[in-house]
Amino acid sequence: MGTPEYAVPTLEHLLLDGYEVAAVYTQPDKTAGRGRAAVTSPVKKAALERGLPVVQPVSFKDAEVVKQLTSFQPDVIVVFAFGQVLPQPVLDIPALGCINIHPSLLPKYRGAAPVVAAILSGDEFTGVTVMGMAEGLDTGDILMQAQVPISAQDTAGTLTGKLSLIAARLVLETLPRLAKGEITPRPQDESLASYFSQMTKNDGEIDWNLPAADIWRRVRAFNPWPGSHTQLEGKQLKIIKAVPLAIKGKAGPGRVIALDEKEAAFGIGTGKGILGILEVQLEGKRAMSAADFLRGQRQLIGEKLPSGKE
Repeated sequence: MGTPEYAVPTLEHLLLDGYEVAAVYTQPDKTAGRGRAAVTSPVKKAALERGLPVVQPVSFKDAEVVKQLTSFQPDVIVVFAFGQVLPQPVLDIPALGCINIHPSLLPKYRGAAPVVAAILSGDEFTGVTVMGMAEGLDTGDILMQAQVPISAQDTAGTLTGKLSLIAARLVLETLPRLAKGEITPRPQDESLASYFSQMTKNDGEIDWNLPAADIWRRVRAFNPWPGSHTQLEGKQLKIIKAVPLAIKGKAGPGRVIALDEKEAAFGIGTGKGILGILEVQLEGKRAMSAADFLRGQRQLIGEKLPSGKE
């Protein structure tokens, strides 16, 4: 059971390792674009390409949906970013239970955006947890975990890609040991639990009063979505890549200054320090290096960019 692109490697690895995937469950198709065309999930696309049965239930509260799932007689259900809560009658179906993959070192960062949370917090490590599923939100007993370092260049997108491959391999380590009874489930320490809720588009608005290091982490954490952006002459200016700089001199929050840095052609003042800009995208234009952007925006130096909804 899964939906987004980063759940696909787990499906692929299960098949490559010889597991019989009785069915693939994913979210119902959505409509998008002006033509309101149906958009299938990456997991559905991958399953259909491999000739696997695909089921897209609206809700597991429907008795017929539960009956159909029971008919597949699953030994175990592997869940990764499926997008629906599984009620107890579903959790009780497989003999080995339902196992869930979560991209954090639980009980840290339960909830919808654990990868974003790890980058925002400035953590040096994150990881993947495989847990037995319970009715609570990411509260099940831990079966196995793997730790992964976070590099200074990692965005939510690149880190999610790394974690998706680690998750696939961790599931393959977990399943045979689970079947043999070699794993002792470890209850989560509730005193260490933390939650991170889903983001909104508004989270991407940059507040230049924050320290440069905080804004830098937000630029990475909100890439690819919702993106970190400010306003320049009434247009959205997206900051794609940046770096906090330890340079002397002061510039007020939001003030654009020229730099002699090798990559950062210009910087922006913050509440503490200067944020060096490496790559940007102006609304309606392609993404480009800061140096190329500055060549076409000579009036940029000295501009004061607004913070949030200023």
